[in-house]
Amino acid sequence: MKRFRFAIAAIAMATSTSAIAEPVVLKFHTFMAPQSNVWKDMLAPWMDKVEKASNGGIKFERYPAMQLGGKPTNLYKQVEDGVADVTWVLPAWAGGRFPRVEVFELPFMMTNAEATSKAYWEYVQKYAPDEFKGVHVIALHVHGPGVIHTKDKQVNAPKDLRGLKVRGPTRQTTKLLASLGATPVGMPLPSIPDALSKGVISGAVIPWEVVPAVKVNELTKYHTEFAPEAGALYTATFILAMNKKKYDSLPANLKKAIDENSGIEASGWLGKVQQGNDVKGRATAAGGKITTLSAAQAAPFKKASAQIDDAWVKEMNGKGFKGQELLQEARNLIKKYTK
Repeated sequence: MKRFRFAIAAIAMATSTSAIAEPVVLKFHTFMAPQSNVWKDMLAPWMDKVEKASNGGIKFERYPAMQLGGKPTNLYKQVEDGVADVTWVLPAWAGGRFPRVEVFELPFMMTNAEATSKAYWEYVQKYAPDEFKGVHVIALHVHGPGVIHTKDKQVNAPKDLRGLKVRGPTRQTTKLLASLGATPVGMPLPSIPDALSKGVISGAVIPWEVVPAVKVNELTKYHTEFAPEAGALYTATFILAMNKKKYDSLPANLKKAIDENSGIEASGWLGKVQQGNDVKGRATAAGGKITTLSAAQAAPFKKASAQIDDAWVKEMNGKGFKGQELLQEARNLIKKYTK
């Protein structure tokens, strides 16, 4: 009888141990293609780091290219609702829900992606802690300097954009394009190749690193970038976020694995890696014509788009925030981390 009881206890213990050893599976969903630099060099390595830090306690099911269904613009809501556990997406695609972080998307705001990403993280903690209250925020970052890509016309000055339909990724970028004389067309990144092929748009603004992923190197002939001393035309903000209930349900050791790969350092790393791939993306467009505008040549672009800052400040004031103060604090933080 004692042996029988011991055997039963041993089986129960083994079953219990097996159950404990089962990893927590997290569904990671995003719009980027599996062959993109973002997926290969940023998101997949981040998941690998978390899995390693968790000692096998966390396992990611990986769904690039919207493989769980829905539209890219729905990704933030998907992670809020638990359709996905983790996502990487542009907050701007959530219909203007997060206006305070758009300060980093204003024209000629950013310096480099690593510094601006760290500034973005600190800014949200200090000045907009409730902006993303519906999710657990893992990291916040931006991409490298935005570049103008056009099919049939070289852009050397704002006047060259007049009459051109140009894709913009966010509210602030479409306002920028309108201020420069273009007809802005807002659309998610995956829609660019089809829109260029069918003539729906004449060009697009995107950073160099993502150019090959959406075949802009094949579908456009002209590329206008700004020299480092001229400043960055624009950037876009991103969020790496997790479903809040899912994060809260994790045991302490698995939360630690997530936390160790979150925050200001993770934000800076994502920005640095993304901008670092600009070199590879630029090389794929070597068959076209690349023009680099100097600080003097960039001056008309800055003058034409200066009104965008004022409009954002006014919008923030109307929402009960101190717009000018937020703008200055964002600039101060970028300067701090750039040093």
